[in-house]
Amino acid sequence: MLISDSMPLLWCSYVALSLVVLITGYLAIRWLPRLPRFVVTGVVAGLIWMPCSFTLPLLDADATYHGMAPAVVVAGIAFLQHDVAALGGAAMLLLLGMALGAALGVLAWWGLRRRASQHDDDAGEDRDQAPAPRREPVIG
Repeated sequence: MLISDSMPLLWCSYVALSLVVLITGYLAIRWLPRLPRFVVTGVVAGLIWMPCSFTLPLLDADATYHGMAPAVVVAGIAFLQHDVAALGGAAMLLLLGMALGAALGVLAWWGLRRRASQHDDDAGEDRDQAPAPRREPVIG
């Protein structure tokens, strides 16, 4: 059940908050042309959505906890704890997420650009015909 387990609820709230960040960030940089806007949004999405596994020592002597978290969180905690091994793995996943996000941004730009050019081509065929004369509205 979603409410009784804290991990699914935590992940759902993280996804909801990250969507708010992505949408407001996209709207904040609307002064940029579409390609850089999609690339920047994709890079940020790759940064905040790339998952990473982590291991934490427990109070018991040999017990450890293994889990999944966003790579940016794992990298931040590893940096604060001076854990070079965890930071290296999380940084590689962050770079991979940034590259995948940028590639998806370029793909989205290319797909929208291609669809818009097809729409312009379809509208261009209608422009070749003579415009119909204007008809005034008639009452009664």
